[in-house]
Amino acid sequence: MIIVDVLWKLFPLYTFGSETDSLSESILQIVPEEMASSTTKILCDAGESDLCRDDSAAFFLKFVAIASILLAGAAGVAIPLVGRNRRFLQTEGNLFVAAKAFAAGVILATGFVHMLAGGTEALSNPCLPDYPWSKFPFPGFFAMIAALVTLLVDFMGTQYYERKQESSSSSNQAVSEVSVVESGGREETSVVPVVERDNKVFGEEDGGGIHIVGIRAHAAHHRHSHSNGHGTCDGGHAQGHSHGHGHGHVHGISDVENGARHVVVSQILELGIVSHSIIIGLSLGVSQSPCTIRPLIAALSFHQFFEGFALGGCISQAQFRNKSATIMACFFALTTPVGIGIGTAVASSFNSHSPGALVTEGILDSLSAGILVYMALVDLIAADFLSKRMSCNVRLQVVSYVMLFLGAGLMSALAIWA
Repeated sequence: MIIVDVLWKLFPLYTFGSETDSLSESILQIVPEEMASSTTKILCDAGESDLCRDDSAAFFLKFVAIASILLAGAAGVAIPLVGRNRRFLQTEGNLFVAAKAFAAGVILATGFVHMLAGGTEALSNPCLPDYPWSKFPFPGFFAMIAALVTLLVDFMGTQYYERKQESSSSSNQAVSEVSVVESGGREETSVVPVVERDNKVFGEEDGGGIHIVGIRAHAAHHRHSHSNGHGTCDGGHAQGHSHGHGHGHVHGISDVENGARHVVVSQILELGIVSHSIIIGLSLGVSQSPCTIRPLIAALSFHQFFEGFALGGCISQAQFRNKSATIMACFFALTTPVGIGIGTAVASSFNSHSPGALVTEGILDSLSAGILVYMALVDLIAADFLSKRMSCNVRLQVVSYVMLFLGAGLMSALAIWA
């Protein structure tokens, strides 16, 4: 077919006359173009290269991948959830903050180096038509749209949960202000907390967490206890105790007031992680090349563990009920293995170089990149690194920055193999 196409294009030149040099140049120009286009067409029709194809070995490696990725994801998301009731792994501890910084670096590198690069590669594939895919930088555009939509959802979700808390706290008064006339005729206002039931404050669950509807009321009590704080690094809980008037134990007020924020962050982060976990699971599942699958097993297990750790930390900070936290953790852990299973089922009839597959993969990879980059920078890195706690602890700053760059660097290095 290549010879026929070349002769057909040279026929007008020969028929209508041409100089020898011009004819030679035309031949040298037409032949490579026809060979390149024919090679591209063969590749697009054939799908995956057969250089390392081994269906039986690939099928076995997919089962290994499912087991490895499932265990890594489950372990990563479970550690913060199980450890929230243990001092060593509590979300308020410095160890958790440093580990979360490492996980944030992994997520940031996943968005920039893996997902955005994968989307760019798919949407610039020669198997796609030139128009419109080569006329506009679609990967960056889709990533930007995803980041902006995530910002909108983040804002609206936070507003929704804050209003929900306000309505709940107004209908369930956890504290009430009473006016008391003391000696000397001076009137003072004091805070009287609700009587604790079974050693639990209003809104506190059996596991020690504070339910979302009780956060606002519980925060009001502690806001009074901390009203004399001077806003410095030393103005901590000691002044809260001196002003407490015996009103009860003092919790971390920042965790209480940011409850709605943690709820929204955990849900959006799970959405972003799940969306790209499906894609990478499908990509591994449809592959019949052991040379492709082997490095992906190690890379995705590493990636899933630390993404799970970041997600588990956000779920733990949001103080979800145990049932809700378990559902979210299981949903995350099962997403990539399910994607691998679906990819394996359709591998025999799937052509990864078809225009439909390339466009779908490119768009979803780009959207996932935008979500992950936004979540990593805004809700994980900025939320912790710009906090008062970080600015007041130089050692924590140094360790957290080292862990952040280490996580981003290691995850970026994995792009060499997968």
